[in-house]
Amino acid sequence: MSPRERHNVRVLGRPDGPTLVLAHGLGCDQSMWDRVVPALAAGHRVVLFDHAGSGSAHPEAFDAARHASLQGYADDVVDLLEDLALGPVVLVGHSVSATIVLLVAADRGDLVDRLVLVGPSPRYIDTPDYRGGFSAAEIDELLATMEANYLGWSTLMAPVIVGNADRPELGQELTASFVRTDPQAVRTFARATFLSDNRADLARVRTPSLVVQCRDDAIAPIDVGRYVHEHLERSTYVLIDAVGHCPQLSAPEALVTAVVDYLHAEHSCRTPT
Repeated sequence: MSPRERHNVRVLGRPDGPTLVLAHGLGCDQSMWDRVVPALAAGHRVVLFDHAGSGSAHPEAFDAARHASLQGYADDVVDLLEDLALGPVVLVGHSVSATIVLLVAADRGDLVDRLVLVGPSPRYIDTPDYRGGFSAAEIDELLATMEANYLGWSTLMAPVIVGNADRPELGQELTASFVRTDPQAVRTFARATFLSDNRADLARVRTPSLVVQCRDDAIAPIDVGRYVHEHLERSTYVLIDAVGHCPQLSAPEALVTAVVDYLHAEHSCRTPT
């Protein structure tokens, strides 16, 4: 089975445009990008896929040992990019997938032209000199709740993740995405996500990167976005006026503007005058 089949790949947009590969976050699938795809596909080729254990990925794609760490997901993306053979691409990673695409760029920079990191967090647990947004006890409680009652966790956490209490339909949409994910796979993914520490990997990345931060994000606070920007050698930081951890749901126009403006500016810098 090819990586395209394993990961339910769809290719949309302009075949002659720059290629954007969109990587979704924990508990989600490629449908999370639905609000931004039409605008991005107007000027780019857009590749969508589902991580192992998510959405409509083939059941055989998930391996408990391989996917016990974020490196396993990064290796999946490398396999997919090699299979697609579209040349260096723009990797767009949301939430934990921001870390996953950073690992891809660190290991296989030849496959990546630029990175777009939406709500990145290289470590979720606080340390004395770093604010990740959660204490170790809070993460332990979160993982225990997922293990005991995944559906209950989904219903409780989705509105917190999305924010925008005045728009409950967004939380309902994220909950529906959580429910479509294999519970055992998402528990494994969650442990790999919330217990990881990839701060040291930032120094390995030489790929130009855009860090997109929402002004009010319960999962990846502003301090985290700034930390990522400050520790990436060639990064641009954009703070968008959006609430929640999923701007592709709550503020799709602002996210598209940030991405397109960055890509056009980078292209202009690289084009001889």
